[in-house]
Amino acid sequence: MSEADDRTREMSREAARPRPRSGVNPGRLWAGGVATAVIAALIALVGLLILQVLLQIPYLAPAVSEPLDGWAAAQSLAIWAAVAGLAATGLAHLLLVAVPSPMSYFGWIAGLLTALAAVSPLILTEQPWTVRIATAVIHLVIGMSIISLVTTTVTSATNRA
Repeated sequence: MSEADDRTREMSREAARPRPRSGVNPGRLWAGGVATAVIAALIALVGLLILQVLLQIPYLAPAVSEPLDGWAAAQSLAIWAAVAGLAATGLAHLLLVAVPSPMSYFGWIAGLLTALAAVSPLILTEQPWTVRIATAVIHLVIGMSIISLVTTTVTSATNRA
């Protein structure tokens, strides 16, 4: 027997072995997504506390042309932040099963949506600049935290071959 025959047999045995499939663990992914939503909502609440209590700056809600104070602003922002965290998890899950290099696409989509959320208060209202900038900063911090947490969750919830 030649050395080439031995290598051929070994290669055919390796080809016959089942390879572990790369995939996503949906339970782990969505558990991380729920945790991301909770953290995003808490970041929103802490950000509003810092703005309104320490800095005395009202928050400009996305759907309202006037600044909101107190509990209405906290509820609005916390709910939207949690929804954004869950939506980002859904987007990541969709991209994981549908496209090559899913996290590259996720980074671009989530980054551009975060930029849109941060820039919109600066250009869509005539409120004082302090209110607009404070709102933009909160939106930016929430978006960046969601991107970071979902990316980490995806890394943990996938097994690559």
